[in-house]
Amino acid sequence: MSEQEKRKTTAGGALLRFWQSVSVPLGAVVLALIIGAVIIEVSGASAWDAYASLAKGAFGNAAGWRRTLEKTTPLIFSGLAVAFAFKAGLFNIGAQGQLLFGAITAAWVGFAVHGLPPGIHAAVALTAGAIAGGLYGAIPGALKTYTGAHEVITTIMLNYVAMGFTDYLANGPLKDTSPGNIVARTPNILPSAKLPTWSWLPFGFLLAVAAAAVVWWILQHTTLGFEIRTVGQNPHAARYAGMKVARTVILTMVISALLAGMGGAVETQGVVGRYEPGFNANLGFDGITVALLGKTAPFGVIPAALLLGAMRAGSNVMQFHAHVAQEITDVVQALMLFFVAADVIVRWLLRMKAAEEGEKITLSTGWGSH
Repeated sequence: MSEQEKRKTTAGGALLRFWQSVSVPLGAVVLALIIGAVIIEVSGASAWDAYASLAKGAFGNAAGWRRTLEKTTPLIFSGLAVAFAFKAGLFNIGAQGQLLFGAITAAWVGFAVHGLPPGIHAAVALTAGAIAGGLYGAIPGALKTYTGAHEVITTIMLNYVAMGFTDYLANGPLKDTSPGNIVARTPNILPSAKLPTWSWLPFGFLLAVAAAAVVWWILQHTTLGFEIRTVGQNPHAARYAGMKVARTVILTMVISALLAGMGGAVETQGVVGRYEPGFNANLGFDGITVALLGKTAPFGVIPAALLLGAMRAGSNVMQFHAHVAQEITDVVQALMLFFVAADVIVRWLLRMKAAEEGEKITLSTGWGSH
């Protein structure tokens, strides 16, 4: 075989592998949109007008792009958090609680710490939020390692702990005591702690893309990344090879939670400007959808988050112009998750073979398997 033929064969194989990796998520999105269109038509509205209004609201002008990227940014972080844990065979459903701790910690540093210059103050608040999330993620990691408690159960329970505790802080020790305020929220962060936005481009979005690149580099080009992937594929073989599985599990959960905490901090510093219960609702849970749509690949998370962010950003315009309830976007999102999880349906419709065993996403290892 000539060198040119080898290059063609290699290029063809690469294209085939790329198609195999994106076909199921794309198929899931298309199927979800089709079923969503049927629901919209049955409700008496026009599916064409609804989707056109959705796209216009998300990408029609600079303000739309800004809203879309602001909605996308925390989804990238939470998606990366879930995807990173997947690589070690862990299912981190606690990104919501970790994100909340990151958000309220960044808010506290943002309004309580004075005298720092703008860039430094923003960086300190962001770092504090990330660390708070990471420390909270160490709890389920340690419980799994030393007691065998499954991370699915512990992270779900810790979500409720985080929701209750942050609500208490926002309505108690950290509550905004300015005259006239009666709601649970912290004071506004100082201008020096805010993350900038240039026209339609939020700085937080650039941080999220950089985080995806760092996660990819860690997983593909470091010893830690090799150990994480090995533990995820076969923890017993990893232990036999001399890897410290317990340390790897805990460290993976810490890094995963750190990413979620950073997402909460960026939301506080770049969008909301304070911590207020309800403004961060479901951002961590949506990370599961983002991670699965992105096939748990760091760079796959970005377009998946952008899709969901656009749906969230354009839903108000869709409701106003096409008279379609915002909840329709939640239905479409749920359908996407359903079709990605039940990929046999998408593969049957596309007449595709099942993925190779090594390509399948491992949602979670067995009870106490690490």
